[in-house]
Amino acid sequence: MLGGIINNNNTLPILDNFLFDLDGNSLRVSASDLETTISSHLDVESSEKGMVCIPARLLLDTLKTFPEQPLTFTIEDNNTVEISSNHGKYALAYAAGEDFPSAVELKDPSTTIVQGDILATAISKTIFASGNDDLRPVMSGVFFQFSTEGLIFVATDAHKLVKYNRTDVVATETAEFIMPKKPLNLLKSILAGSEDEVSIEYNESNAKFSFDNTVLVCRLIDGKYPNYEAVIPKENPNKLTIDRNQFLNSVRRVSIFSNKTTHQIRLKIAGAELNISAEDIDYSNKAEERLTCAYQGDDMQIGFNSRFLTEMLNNLTSDEVSLEMSLPNRAGILTPTDGLDEGEQVTMLVMPVMLNG
Repeated sequence: MLGGIINNNNTLPILDNFLFDLDGNSLRVSASDLETTISSHLDVESSEKGMVCIPARLLLDTLKTFPEQPLTFTIEDNNTVEISSNHGKYALAYAAGEDFPSAVELKDPSTTIVQGDILATAISKTIFASGNDDLRPVMSGVFFQFSTEGLIFVATDAHKLVKYNRTDVVATETAEFIMPKKPLNLLKSILAGSEDEVSIEYNESNAKFSFDNTVLVCRLIDGKYPNYEAVIPKENPNKLTIDRNQFLNSVRRVSIFSNKTTHQIRLKIAGAELNISAEDIDYSNKAEERLTCAYQGDDMQIGFNSRFLTEMLNNLTSDEVSLEMSLPNRAGILTPTDGLDEGEQVTMLVMPVMLNG
């Protein structure tokens, strides 16, 4: 779990280590990349105190090979730590614990409590839509918006946008902050399926997540998040409802024949029929499929980037989805029509692409 925070090429060599901080029968193990620090408490058998830094990669590779068994760590005089198992002894050099950067202490934080699995779901439903553009760092994270009415999580890369809303969990006061991707991915994998309560503390510059025996502290992304509400079209009279899996498989198949740079597919909707097509004129490749759907609205044609549409449909778990549209040059709104918890809402926005001809 802690290993996920360690970079492959750290500028500070000390960050290649785990910090072992022993105080009697309580051991705290920490890892950091300066932006994020994660630490876990373990109960151990000892009566001593001390801090050492142990090379992370070497330790992880060794531990992976052991079945469940007790291990003894002994600090030797020659600056090595000796690990003894039922089978043998392994010595590795350690560094001084004092050299390890200490985690940030949050001054005057606000606190919100969320169940682990709810937080993990909110992260996995949004994080895929966040951007990777270094020039726009605010869009490379997930926007947390807490209020007394509920919690909102938003991610966008300007081509697609996801807003995940919980009205069954509320905060005591209003707060907004942008969380970076790396600590979120870590939290997502640790908290999936967890019923533990997670305490989220936050101020202007940092956030701290505490649960079970683990604490994660990270620096927030600095900047103002774009006004995402302004880009969500309010009036969408044309509504298509369709089986999600059927739609997804059809988009996947047809997109194989689309242009390799634009990934453009065309949706043509008339009556209860959806026609999905793609063409790559350079190679004379083309494909077309017809699906039945429920549709209210005017006949229309709209183009989408199939990769974005696939990602979104893939991220939903519902049996059916609805796609609401107003005009061929306005964003389409994709929402699940079933399978949501009480108080859970998912809104996905996919920008159209201009159709040629």
